[in-house]
Amino acid sequence: MVVEQFISYLSLEKNYSVHTVGAYRKDIEGFQQFCSKNYNEEDIAKIPYSVIRSWVVSMSGNAISNRTINRKIASLKAYYKFLQKIGDIEISPLAKHKALKTSKKIETPFSEKEMEQVLFSIVYADDFEGKRDRLIIHILYGTGMRRAELINLKLADFNLSADTIKVLGKRNKERMVPMLEETKELLMDYLEERDKLQKGSGANFVFLSKSGNKIYETLVYRIINKYFREVSTKTKRSPHILRHTFATHLLNKGADLNSVKELLGHSSLASTQIYTHNSIAELKRVHAASHPRNKEK
Repeated sequence: MVVEQFISYLSLEKNYSVHTVGAYRKDIEGFQQFCSKNYNEEDIAKIPYSVIRSWVVSMSGNAISNRTINRKIASLKAYYKFLQKIGDIEISPLAKHKALKTSKKIETPFSEKEMEQVLFSIVYADDFEGKRDRLIIHILYGTGMRRAELINLKLADFNLSADTIKVLGKRNKERMVPMLEETKELLMDYLEERDKLQKGSGANFVFLSKSGNKIYETLVYRIINKYFREVSTKTKRSPHILRHTFATHLLNKGADLNSVKELLGHSSLASTQIYTHNSIAELKRVHAASHPRNKEK
């Protein structure tokens, strides 16, 4: 089946993550089900745009956000582009499609005060889980790496003499990020506890569950949410917000946008620029408080 060829193409040639490939599959299968149910059509290769448009209307009527609809259409657009590539179709039915308007999604980072509290004021348990959780927070905030990148860190990725961490990012793109001295100290302390565990499937990975297996996405989310709930009233407390906080705090302190781009592992500046909203807000605050011509000081 062509859909399976497409999925293999995403995995093997594009090097997309399992999570990303799964999202593409889910979106395309959702459209297939819509076509089968409403148009008695199983093959979506030569579906006209009018059918796709009715899918969009249907999703909108079911209160699915424009942002989510745009993502599903992007998956479908990639599929049709693949069909063109292999010669199954000449023109994509989405060739002239325009994305739905969406409001800008602005993530609110943790403040420096909140970070100070969660890093140094909270009392972490003096055991394996407490030391692991504290190290996870330090690494996410200290490097800005993604949750999936943290989960897949291996012991060999840490260069203690150079104080660097090798991170395997999206599409298997490697980058080196610096490691703070305090993070290095916490790592050594954690590894002593880790060595006492009976290892399961996670022998080569840095972060393990107490059963000795590689940690998983929901566990990392629960860890971040647990500790930040103690210091922050923000409704969204996730690993991604820590990544956002890392970038925002660097930019607030005058870091170069290109440098932040490299640290985050972005392929283009456009991806990094979404983090400048809060830094611009901070610059305005500083400007208002410091400029001699500001009469509202």
